[in-house]
Amino acid sequence: MSTYINDEEKLKHPYYKLMELRGDALEAELNSKSRLDLIEWLSWNDRNGVYKDDESLQEFGNIVSKSEAIEIITRQITQA
Repeated sequence: MSTYINDEEKLKHPYYKLMELRGDALEAELNSKSRLDLIEWLSWNDRNGVYKDDESLQEFGNIVSKSEAIEIITRQITQA
């Protein structure tokens, strides 16, 4: 089963909308989100990444902070 999402649907989905932002708009949007919302976006965007608290504690002995999550998301979006 294909999970293809067309361009019109992407414009309605908040995770895809975030990927269209740059600069101050991206920074403001990320800062308005909770740490857990940022972790959910990271887990959605990078299925092989270790972002959720339980996985991160087991793998690295710590959790991803909000500022780290913002840094990672910004890098993933701007360098894509």
